[in-house]
Amino acid sequence: MNFNASRNVGQASGPRKAKRVSDVSVMGAPSPVQAFTPPGTFEQGYAQAGPPPPYQQGIQLDPNQDFGSPAPAPAPPGNFGYMPGYPQTMPTPANIGSMIQQPIIQDMAMQYGNQLAAQGREAVSRELGRFVPVSRLRYYFAVDTRYVLRKLILIIFPYTHKEWMVKYDQESPVQPRYDVNAPDLYIPSMGYVTYVLLAGFMLGIQHRFSPEQISIQASSALAYIIFEMVLYLMTLYITNTTTALKTLDLLAFSGYKYTTMIASLLAALLLGSMGYYCSLIYCSLALSFFLVKTLRLQLLAGSQGPEQPAYGGYPSNYGNPNPYTDNWAKPSSSGTKRRVYFLLFVAITQPLLSWWLTYHLVPSAPSISPAR
Repeated sequence: MNFNASRNVGQASGPRKAKRVSDVSVMGAPSPVQAFTPPGTFEQGYAQAGPPPPYQQGIQLDPNQDFGSPAPAPAPPGNFGYMPGYPQTMPTPANIGSMIQQPIIQDMAMQYGNQLAAQGREAVSRELGRFVPVSRLRYYFAVDTRYVLRKLILIIFPYTHKEWMVKYDQESPVQPRYDVNAPDLYIPSMGYVTYVLLAGFMLGIQHRFSPEQISIQASSALAYIIFEMVLYLMTLYITNTTTALKTLDLLAFSGYKYTTMIASLLAALLLGSMGYYCSLIYCSLALSFFLVKTLRLQLLAGSQGPEQPAYGGYPSNYGNPNPYTDNWAKPSSSGTKRRVYFLLFVAITQPLLSWWLTYHLVPSAPSISPAR
């Protein structure tokens, strides 16, 4: 190593330049360098994977599979849903019967049947309610024996009755069993059936009975009741008459004439033609008086305008498009006259129809002679 210590003597002090070392052994032993591992090699203890197999086109088959073994036997017919390896047995009728007799199965079947029955009743009531007002029909058949007797006496002897107003309970009419003035359909229905049977009996004692005659009497009575209902409704529509009467109310009042017809036929059966005409005249007058007194309140009630509630002593015109026009609009006398004419029309047509449906059944002489 060449080193001259006196070379820098006499020079200005300052930073000294770095010297190049030509002998690296004087710097000590170098740090060990980690050996380079080429890619693709693995540490000791792991086997090196070979190259990937060459690509082969097609389906690779496993040489261990045996494709020459026979196919498994087909399952017996009717064996559906069974997994292989489990006993495949069909249920027997005895097993099915024992399963049905279990309480749980019976309860489930009963509940299912009740649900089906409830759904069926709901569907029938819904479809029937579209054409026939079943809920309103219940009101007209809410009668009892006391009401029927009082109503029959009122139709035959209406002159002593004083109160003709129908009672109401919270804006709905009271059921007929609680109010004798309420209309019902029980008496008209029973009167129709009784009239048909009595007509057949009177034809039989006159030796004119035949099954066809019974059907003729029943169909003619039903046709006339439908005809007069259509006539009444068309009259109200053409004359533009608004009333509080409903269609079932008109049907009920039109059916009360069967009481007059039955009483006249019974009088003819006992007293002959003279008793028939006397009974028909009296019962017709009583029926007309009853209809006038009963229908007058309901027909004339439609001529009054709707009552308007008052708040603080002043009338309320809420919802009226023109309060000045409504204040001047009052029931006209022509509308009241039309209602009175319709009332008289109903009171006259009922006795005429009673005579028309019964006069051909009257015998010339009493059929049942009084006992001596």
